Amino acid sequence: MRMKTAATSIIGVVMRILIALLVIVFIYRGAMYCYDFGYRIFTDKPMSIEPGRDVTVIINEGYSSKQIGEILEENGLINDALLFVLQEKLSEYSGEIKSGVYTLNTSMNTEKMIAIMSGNYQEEEEEKQ
Repeated sequence: MRMKTAATSIIGVVMRILIALLVIVFIYRGAMYCYDFGYRIFTDKPMSIEPGRDVTVIINEGYSSKQIGEILEENGLINDALLFVLQEKLSEYSGEIKSGVYTLNTSMNTEKMIAIMSGNYQEEEEEKQ
């Protein structure tokens, strides 16, 4: 009887340890995913190096930032449409993207694309000169 009680106790302890390890692994992986995603929001890299490739995109009136991100992703200008949505929301041009036809380049980062599509990019260039 004592052997059975001891075995049950040992199995219970082992199960608790396994559950604790699974929880730790789950939390670790979740934290790493969140860190990576957050890092990519603020350290956006272009899809290619200079000179890149020009791509013409059409943004229609009323498109959401998600729809715009999907267009840019489909055309090989960005890696992740969801990431674009967050970058647009956090940018100084949030909600300012205008409809139109834009020629963007794969060597541009997302911030520059957003500035161009909001009509503010040339203003920035004039301020620097």
